[in-house]
Amino acid sequence: MFYQQSMLTLPRAGNSFLVQAYISEQSLQPLFGLSPLAVLLLGGVCAFVFAYLFTFGVIAVSRKAGWLDVPAERRVHKVPVPRLGGVAIFLAFVITSACLYVTIYGLQQKEVVTYWLFLLASFLIVAVHAYDDVKGLKPLPKLLAQTLSVLIILGPFNGRFNGVLLFGWSNPFRAIHAYGSIPWYRQPELTLFIHQPDITWLAIPAVLFTWFWMVGMMNTVNFIDGLDGLAAGIVAITGIFITIISWTLGQQSIAILAAIFTGATLGFLPHNWNPAKIFMGDTGSQFLGLALAVLSIIGGAKIALALMVLGIPILDVAVVAINRIRRGQHPLHYDKTHLHHRFLATGLSVRQICYVMYGLTIVFGILALGLPRIYKPIGIILVGLTMTGLIVWMDYRQRKRGIRIKLDGPDPMPKTGGTDVSPTEKEVSMARES
Repeated sequence: MFYQQSMLTLPRAGNSFLVQAYISEQSLQPLFGLSPLAVLLLGGVCAFVFAYLFTFGVIAVSRKAGWLDVPAERRVHKVPVPRLGGVAIFLAFVITSACLYVTIYGLQQKEVVTYWLFLLASFLIVAVHAYDDVKGLKPLPKLLAQTLSVLIILGPFNGRFNGVLLFGWSNPFRAIHAYGSIPWYRQPELTLFIHQPDITWLAIPAVLFTWFWMVGMMNTVNFIDGLDGLAAGIVAITGIFITIISWTLGQQSIAILAAIFTGATLGFLPHNWNPAKIFMGDTGSQFLGLALAVLSIIGGAKIALALMVLGIPILDVAVVAINRIRRGQHPLHYDKTHLHHRFLATGLSVRQICYVMYGLTIVFGILALGLPRIYKPIGIILVGLTMTGLIVWMDYRQRKRGIRIKLDGPDPMPKTGGTDVSPTEKEVSMARES
């Protein structure tokens, strides 16, 4: 058995991270005598089936209640489309995990506490953004909801952070054989001033870092939700790799939770595949982003994987935000300069763009699993070089076709059910004709 509450050093991990969360390498004993692997597979399948079936119900209820994303100037779809698919994903995850994850014999109390804190934070995110998808909210209330959800996940009570707190990571350049004192940059772990999850002034940098990672991941998934099936597919692939690395590290309970999350996401994908019958909305993208952020922290050794697998979407968000600021615009100003918009201008179809992005996600996921610890930074550099190559190629294609990305966009419209929506094949053909 392997338990440790604050400083997690994984004996077989390529990377380790200092997080406030329990991990375990014990032999779990689920109900009904099922093996951990059987529970993992059962959880993924059940979550898939629930999400797939629940989405039909969400579509029906949304159409009956009139909760539709109505076509408008800044929209590209031509018919009203339901936009609360994230509710189906969330319900499938909650029901499956409550039945299969928390019933596992051998879970530590810390794991159970972290799970319920995550569910409470997720419920807040889903509720606020479901209202946002139906009625519309300004950015500030949504940011406040994101911040409150992070605070809930931290679990600050009884003088400690009882949830998830990221306050350090393993040093890829650490000294293997050290004698006597060694400089800080050769230490096994690099920490943000603290070594225990106590509530002190020194914990502020760690809290801010955790907030930045979680809120950043929520917004990253939200921004890539611009094509039918793009966000759901990329998140599902990332979930698969988190499941694999958790299982190989002996973190069976975390692998089961990640498999349930992946199954719920995949169950929604058939409905969201181009041409989409429903959009996940901010409800779905925010929940998926929060779940990825938490799963990439707990247990350790997954931040580097997330940075590689989601590196291109993360860089895309950063590049777009920086360019908007340089033009004197707000970072959240609407335009069509995201990577998927540039892909559309090259003449690729929506499905072709998804295939390209899925392929890149899989390639970097395999690299993240196979690269030794010392080469992880090289893998992240490769992500940056790939992003640069994509931009150069897309600019060349756009110049060749005479279709340039418009740097500005239409003024934001009052929300009638979401933010950016999924371009369809018809939108692509219209772009070609223009």
